Amino acid sequence: KRGRIVLVGVTGLELRRSDFYEKELTFQVSCSYGPGRYDPLYEAKGQDYPFGFVRWTAQRNFEAVLDMLADRRLDVRPLISHRFPIADAENAYAVVLGSEPSLGVLLEYPGADSDRPQRTVVLRSASVGRSDRSVVSVIGAGEYATRVLVPAFKAAGARLRIVAARSGTSSLHAARKFGFEAATTDPEEALHDPETTAVVIATRHDSHARYVLAALRAGKHVFVEKPLCLTHEELDEIERLYASLLAAPSGPPLLMVGFNRRFAPHVEKMKRLLEGVPGPRALLMTVNAGAVPADHWVSDPEVGGGRILGEACHFIDLLRHLAGARIERRSRFALEAPSGDAASLQLVFADGSIGTVHYLTNGSRRFPKERLEVFAGGRVLQLDNFRRLRGYGWPGFSRMRLWRQDKGQRSCVRAFLTAVARGGPPPVPVEELFEVSRVALELAGRGRGRPEG
Repeated sequence: KRGRIVLVGVTGLELRRSDFYEKELTFQVSCSYGPGRYDPLYEAKGQDYPFGFVRWTAQRNFEAVLDMLADRRLDVRPLISHRFPIADAENAYAVVLGSEPSLGVLLEYPGADSDRPQRTVVLRSASVGRSDRSVVSVIGAGEYATRVLVPAFKAAGARLRIVAARSGTSSLHAARKFGFEAATTDPEEALHDPETTAVVIATRHDSHARYVLAALRAGKHVFVEKPLCLTHEELDEIERLYASLLAAPSGPPLLMVGFNRRFAPHVEKMKRLLEGVPGPRALLMTVNAGAVPADHWVSDPEVGGGRILGEACHFIDLLRHLAGARIERRSRFALEAPSGDAASLQLVFADGSIGTVHYLTNGSRRFPKERLEVFAGGRVLQLDNFRRLRGYGWPGFSRMRLWRQDKGQRSCVRAFLTAVARGGPPPVPVEELFEVSRVALELAGRGRGRPEG
């Protein structure tokens, strides 16, 4: 009576209700190697289940097995039918795939010469070239880094020194693909390499501030992907460090956040046109961002900071750049949409200009992703998807079109490397970087200084 039947693995089920009814049996399906599997809070963040709720979680199952192995209460030797040195791996697979009976086929590795694992692989000797070339090391080898950033730095003529990533496979693949001199899983190698002059940070958002601080303290120029940080406390620490470096005789290294859209050809044209127009401006940015999965790391407040901070900061910076004045007031009106962060961000600038960023996640993919409109002095500029700029009421200008979309990534990188080579000034004043970062934190609802509205 009242027994429990546990299904382990995948098999066909032929259950009769009468068996369960007469004996009050309980049927349960085992979730892989224990409760907690496929739960991101459990697997990624280590939030364990209370004993009273789940006695044997995945972690506790592993701990119990390891304890039994250590106490020699669990003998796995009967499970091992064959042993092969790693050099004979082909013979091992021949046994597994052949007709010879086998159970556990073990591959044995030779003893390591050192207990310390090798974390850095040197692929080629340091290149000798122009002395004015910036020597760049990159922390992070994800999709954006390898698809956009690293190709941009390579095209701009930087000497690619070290690439660091959590995965040795990722760092080694990126190093071989782009011609880095070394690959590593230890970011400290990049931060403290004596030949590296600039560090590019393209990791997940929660590590940006930590690496920025470490790189600045090591005297390296810094190019960090947005956002600069995830909390006001991190921003305070970066500002304090930068202020102390300003007071140093040698001055501070360059600090650059990857706000690339202000370097796009269309935006540079808009900036030049607006310079001759008096009076305040009205700037309207509509972003048809689309939805992302609810469990995406960008939406995790502790890892990605949310999409307002992690992505919409781009457009706060863009409007700040085109307004040419400090942001004095800001407010946020959120849209309760199941697709995630969706909000209207309102900005008021010191010169009386106003800006609005509609960051929306509930639109159609058929609509343009990014549209920027500027109203000033009886004239209008309209930019669609960084491909087509139209002017209304502008003497001598009506349109500018590119065959390929250009959001300014390569121009942004070139501006940074040029400033490094010349010793400044920074392409974006550091005060603007801090200002935009602070406003983005407030609009994202990250701690103190809550937005109005």
